[in-house]
Amino acid sequence: MSTILGLDIGTEYVKAVLAKPGKEATLEILGVGKARQELGSMHAGAIADIPAVIASCEEALVQVEESAGVRADTTVVGIAGELIKGNTTNVKYTRKDPSAPITEAEMNEVIKKVQQKTAEVARKTVALETGNSNVEVRLINSAIVSLVIDGYKVSNPVGFKGSDVEIIIYTAFAPMIHVAAIEKVCAELNLDLLTVAVEPFAVCRAILGDNSDSDFSGIVIDIGGGTTDVAVVEDGGVEGTRMFSIGGRSFTHQIAEAVGVDFETAEQYKLDYDSGKLEDDLKAKVESALSRNLSVWLTGAQVALEEFNQNGSFPRNILLCGGGASLSLLQESLAVSDWYQDLPFSRRPVIHLLDIAELPDLTIKDDQKVSGTGAISSTPELLKTNVTLDHSFATALGLLRVGTDTLASAPEENRLKAKINKILQN
Repeated sequence: MSTILGLDIGTEYVKAVLAKPGKEATLEILGVGKARQELGSMHAGAIADIPAVIASCEEALVQVEESAGVRADTTVVGIAGELIKGNTTNVKYTRKDPSAPITEAEMNEVIKKVQQKTAEVARKTVALETGNSNVEVRLINSAIVSLVIDGYKVSNPVGFKGSDVEIIIYTAFAPMIHVAAIEKVCAELNLDLLTVAVEPFAVCRAILGDNSDSDFSGIVIDIGGGTTDVAVVEDGGVEGTRMFSIGGRSFTHQIAEAVGVDFETAEQYKLDYDSGKLEDDLKAKVESALSRNLSVWLTGAQVALEEFNQNGSFPRNILLCGGGASLSLLQESLAVSDWYQDLPFSRRPVIHLLDIAELPDLTIKDDQKVSGTGAISSTPELLKTNVTLDHSFATALGLLRVGTDTLASAPEENRLKAKINKILQN
């Protein structure tokens, strides 16, 4: 069975998880790796210095391959940033012949038209935001959120008969320049790039697992070093994704400015604040700096959620992940402040820090795990790397799930063609 590498190229760290698809759609984690990024490597969630990112990825890859004892057959890489555009489109149409079964060709034609339409909208939006009228965008992810035939919800429409069809499709697009940078990194590392996935979409896939009938509803907030990604999920379908350029590093910069120290020292102060190691005077200065930046971050979260075309109330369940979600002050503020009152919540949201034990269909190779009995534990530490697999790895784990989706939907001849093309390129 082939192995899949989930590669999360984050602002603060590169995280890599190598896994093998198992029985009944499970993923067996074989190894993990984690490497620190240089300060100038990323900008607003996108690659800014290709050679520096390659060096960090190489360090993480050495760890994950030594940990697993095998190399990756194929790789899925995450993409993030404010210029990633993910939206849902609602299409309603009446079929000419309701007595004829719906075919794959019919569905493909509908989806193709939606993708073409949304691509143009995404291109115009990115062109307006960047001031570049010649910008190119590429479709990154596309998924059916909901499909209803004559009022009856179905998971697979092929073979059904009916007149009125309503389909909601999620599509996400990214500027070509961002995708090209990822492709360059993978080529230099000799990684077989299977696909690129929008990171908040990937996290949602990790939460939903292989259950196509999942009724999970919630808001997923992934707080990275440079950006925060927001996704809304309703009844197992991704309603949309939004991103804004405030992450964990902005909190660190605020501390550095307030206390008058360099970035590395400020980062340590941020960690020490959460662990209760700071003296009272220093703790007060750090807390004041964190609170100022937290106010800005909460405004960003509000604006991101306002951009969703929410017909009813938002789901109350909010899951936090990413390295920045470790900040206790942020968790507390979301849980007890009134930040949500101008948004369509029926009641105060319930805040959870994502526990990887909540992610379905995951196991860890027995000889890798410090303790446990085969099922994934809450925060396992892997023996050969001493890396703790926690909420900060949610994106990398989600990328693995996107990889299995892609492999399952790709015809065998297309996968063979891709491998032949890679050989020819080399």
